[in-house]
Amino acid sequence: MLELVQSGGILIWPLLLCSVISLAIIAERFWSLQTKRILSTNLVIRVWEWNKKGVLNEQHIEKLRRDSPLGRVLAAGLVNRKHDREVMKESIEEVGRHVAHDLERFLNTLGTIASISPLLGLLGTVIGMIKVFAVITAQGVGDPSVLAEGISEALITTAVGLTVAIPSLMFYRYFRGRVDELVVTMEQEALKMVEVMHGERE
Repeated sequence: MLELVQSGGILIWPLLLCSVISLAIIAERFWSLQTKRILSTNLVIRVWEWNKKGVLNEQHIEKLRRDSPLGRVLAAGLVNRKHDREVMKESIEEVGRHVAHDLERFLNTLGTIASISPLLGLLGTVIGMIKVFAVITAQGVGDPSVLAEGISEALITTAVGLTVAIPSLMFYRYFRGRVDELVVTMEQEALKMVEVMHGERE
């Protein structure tokens, strides 16, 4: 493995750094985007029960806000529960945008790694081929072993660049879809809460 790294030239190091960062982001996002961490179960039912019993107060709303990202969205609406539907929806949408931004944390970095890794690999290929032609110009093609270093660098950096880029792009797409799915579910739950609160009032 060490010989492979040494044969890859100077560009192998930024590619290895990209791979480490990519793995760290993928692991962190898998942990952070678990459904149970984002969408606590039965929150809307809990809010309805608190409201029905007449115990829905600032302490309950604060507890809800700390519960999960969905709790933050619901709490934003509950703060304005005495206003009409549009005010509640606007406050939910505003906080929802912040929550969605938090859910997308590090995804731009992962997408950037997926984009630049093949380019770094291609740059390594070009540098390797430049070395090959420099050797050919200086010594001719009589001894193939002399050309091995440049050819090896060209192939290794290309392979490593693609090895980093392919899973990074795959997980970037997966997490983007996952965030969209979670945001839609939070919107549905928040609208359900708005209808429950105003349905009881009418």
